[in-house]
This record gives sequence, C-alpha cells and structure tokens, in this order.
Amino acid sequence: MTTVLVVDDDPQVLRVLRINLTARGYAVRTAADGASALREADGVDLVLLDLGLPDVDGVEVITRLRRSSTVPVVVLSARPGSADKVRALDAGADDYVTKPFGMDELLARLRAAVRRAGRRPSGEPPVRTASFTVDLTAKKIVRDGREVRLTPIEWGLLETLVRAGGEVVDPESLMARVWGPAYTSATHYLRVYLAQLRRKLEPEPSRPRHLLTGPGRGYRFQV
Repeated sequence: MTTVLVVDDDPQVLRVLRINLTARGYAVRTAADGASALREADGVDLVLLDLGLPDVDGVEVITRLRRSSTVPVVVLSARPGSADKVRALDAGADDYVTKPFGMDELLARLRAAVRRAGRRPSGEPPVRTASFTVDLTAKKIVRDGREVRLTPIEWGLLETLVRAGGEVVDPESLMARVWGPAYTSATHYLRVYLAQLRRKLEPEPSRPRHLLTGPGRGYRFQV
C-alpha cells in the first residue's frame, strides 16, 4: 500500500484529501504545519505539500526534506505565480498543482510521481565520467567519493540522458519520459531541473562537460 503524507493547514482540505485518497487504496498520514510534516515524513512513499504553512514556508520544508530524503514531493498550492513554482521545483519538488484542483488530475500526478520513484533498472555496469559515477542499477551517483542525492525527477532526467548513449534527446521526449505524455509542452521545467543537475554534478555548472545542451535540439550526456 502506498503511504501519502498530506500537509495542509486547512482542516477541510485535509479531510477531503484523506477521504479521497483512502477510498482509492492509499494509506494517509496528515500534518497541519511544517514541523509536523518533517516528523511524519519518515517512511512515506509520497508527500503532498501545501506551501502556505503557519510555521515554516513549504519551500523550506522541501529544502529540509531533500537533505536526507528523495521521497517524491508534489506541491499543492494556491500560489499560481511562476516564481513560486520555480522556487518549489528548484528546492526539489517533483510536481506543482495549483488550487483549486481537479481530483482526477491530482490523482494522476500522484500516480506518476510514485511510478517515477519506483523504477528499478536491470543490472548493468556503472557509467563513469571524469567527474562522477552513475550506477543505474542502484540508482546511485558518487562524486568525489560521496553519494549525491537526486530527486526522482532529477534521476529520471539523468537516467534518460545516460541511456541515450550520447545522442541528443529532444525536450518533448524528455518530458514524456520523465513527467508523462500529458506534459510534453511544459518544457520550461527542463531548464530548472537541468540547472539543478549541473549544480550537483558538474565541476563548473556554468560550463558543463557532461550535461550538454544542443541549441534548438535538446540535451545530451557526454562521458
């Protein structure tokens, strides 16, 4: 059973989401503030997080979670501005849903986030670059002798580019592979996530050696 932690300070929202998720076979935990969310997040399969919390901003909750966890985080927020979306995604969120929301769409996004996090590739040798090593089987990145933690979205992008074997992958294909076929037009997400990956993996993120952009064509991985 998939366990979802729902974080929102509105009791009515918590009630509606708990009822709908439980009816669809999810185990549901709830939290009404950021401190409770951080305590309850251990062992869950997905976090559904409101940004407007009474004690800690939701983006700060994501930042703290990402220090020790790669659990998928789907933001559910009344803030429609692109700046808030970018801040949440840049902090490590996997998706962003704006209130008011349709329950069917929200459930589809939760399923997609859980699928992405649950992928397990077959055994194969690690891919070694001059800067880091990618273990596709263990879903593990090692740089300078230390493991680098990636979010499920970041891992999905890196895995797709690595498996392309140096070929350019167009933005629409990347979006379809990582986010799902319904999101092929939302390619602005790619710039945010590629920038995050470069900061984590490239010796000089502003002059990438391994995660390259082909102008007007897409992205490719270079050993």
